[in-house]
Amino acid sequence: MLQVCLWFDRAAEEAAAFYTSVLRDGSIGRTVRYLDPDPTPSNRPGEVMTVEWQAEGMRFLGLNGGPNFTFNEAISLIVTRDTQEELDEVWEALTDGGSEGPCGWCTDRFGVSWQVVPRGWDDIAASDDTEGVRRAMEAMLQMKKLDIAELRRAFEGAHAAH
Repeated sequence: MLQVCLWFDRAAEEAAAFYTSVLRDGSIGRTVRYLDPDPTPSNRPGEVMTVEWQAEGMRFLGLNGGPNFTFNEAISLIVTRDTQEELDEVWEALTDGGSEGPCGWCTDRFGVSWQVVPRGWDDIAASDDTEGVRRAMEAMLQMKKLDIAELRRAFEGAHAAH
């Protein structure tokens, strides 16, 4: 089994509720609280220490470990969607209270970095049509939230619909 652990200051429970509402097939599992008295240096007796959840076939553990560590873009989670409407919905939810980045990257309100991409993007990027790939990449570099139709038009060599 492989499980992703995300370190939060005190927002693991809130994050689990958020992610399971935004991502598909989300459910919250076991919650463990700091003991009273607590043998760890947390000074948080009774507060949530860890919360487990799953979403989109992945297992996560949120740890309320304190302010010692924060997230950065060196690690990101990739969420793939089939339609522009689905992609827009996830993008809007993840950037609400977070921030938009270039090329389909964003950061949510907890500081976790995401890539929100259309299904099939990896096929375009790995295509033998190097000119099509170049055009699609150039189009992507101009975007924040990815536009599936525009990426496809660029790959196929059609002019932008502006």
